[in-house]
Amino acid sequence: MLTHPTCDRLEAIGLTGMAQALHEQRRAGAMFESLSFEERLGLLVDREAAERDAKRLATRLRFAALRHAACVEDIDMRSPRGIDAAVMAHLIDGGWINRHENLLITGPTGLGKSWIACALGNKACRDDRRVVYHRVPRLFQMLAIAKGDGRHARVLKAIERTELLILDDWGLSVLTPTERRDLLEILDDRQGRGSTIVTSQLPVDQWFDVIGDPTLADAILDRLVHNAHRLTLTGDSMRRKMTTMKALDQGAKP
Repeated sequence: MLTHPTCDRLEAIGLTGMAQALHEQRRAGAMFESLSFEERLGLLVDREAAERDAKRLATRLRFAALRHAACVEDIDMRSPRGIDAAVMAHLIDGGWINRHENLLITGPTGLGKSWIACALGNKACRDDRRVVYHRVPRLFQMLAIAKGDGRHARVLKAIERTELLILDDWGLSVLTPTERRDLLEILDDRQGRGSTIVTSQLPVDQWFDVIGDPTLADAILDRLVHNAHRLTLTGDSMRRKMTTMKALDQGAKP
C-alpha cells in the first residue's frame, strides 16, 4: 500500500497525529529504516497520543477561562510574600483536590493572589482536571441572567461537576439575599465532590460580615472553611515593584 493513501485514510478516521508522524518518517527516509515495524508503529502511536493530550489540554484551558496565563513553574518564591516552599509544593502536588479540600488565598492587593490561583488552575488542567475560573461579582451577574432565561439550574449543575472552582475577588461588597442563596447552593452541591479556591483581600475572620445574614453565613463558612488550606500573603505590592523596576530600567537606557 502506498504511503500517501495510508496518510489520507489515517486523517479521514481522525488519526491526524499518526498521519503527520508517518509523513515525517517517509520524508526522513533512511533514518527510520533500521527500526523494526513495531518500533516505527510505536512512534506513530506515541505521536497520536501526544497530539490528543495536547488537544484535551487546550480544551480544558479554554473551558477554564483563567484570568492569567500563569503556571506554577513561574511562581516567584524569592519575593518575601509569606509563601512557604513546602506548603506551595503540597498545593502544586494536587492531592488536596483529590480529597475535595479547599484553598483560601488572602492578602492585600497586588501580591499575586489571582495569579497564584490561576497557576494552580493551570496545573490542575495539566493534571487532566476540569477547572472553571470566575470573578465573584461577574459570577453573580451571570447567575442573575441565567435565572431570567431559564438556564439557572443548568449553570449550577455545570459548576457542581467542576473538579476545581476558582472564585476570585471575594468580599468586594456585602452579598445580597439572592447572592447568599446562590453561593450556599453552589457550595452545598460541591461539598465532598469538588475543591474551591477563593481569593480575597479580606482576612477570613471578616468574611462573616461580608455574607451579611448570620444563619446563612454560618452555613456558607462551614462548607468553605472547615477543610480549607490557607495561604496568607504579606509584604509589598508585586505590581508596585514591577512598575518601579520598569521605570528604573527605562531611566537607565540612553
